[in-house]
Amino acid sequence: RGRAFSRCLAVMISNRPYLIRAINEWLLDSQCTPHLLVNAEASGVDVPREHIQEGKIVLNIGPQAVEGLRISNEEVTFLARFSGVSRLISLPVSAVLAIYAKENGRGMMFNEADEPEPDDSGPKRPSLKVVK
Repeated sequence: RGRAFSRCLAVMISNRPYLIRAINEWLLDSQCTPHLLVNAEASGVDVPREHIQEGKIVLNIGPQAVEGLRISNEEVTFLARFSGVSRLISLPVSAVLAIYAKENGRGMMFNEADEPEPDDSGPKRPSLKVVK
């Protein structure tokens, strides 16, 4: 049992994609419009450059604004229209800085460097982090 626990800690993956999917669903169920705040300068981000402000871009991912939204554990992809032109948007999940409701700002922000690092040092005490 202890060995399985330490193995689990060593292979933990990012919780960010799971939280993005869950909050997106919560916002939609609450009749809100989900928006992503994205670090547009992160590696692998493919968004319209003309809409980037101060290195970031806000993307409406509501069902009325996008087509084929896919949030995998590695990336977010969808089709969206910008100035009437359909574009494929692709970005790594790690570039998502926040997901929130347009209407009231409720949602979740992520630290830019909160990706887990592998831990091979054996079992440690569980810890929680406050997310505001």
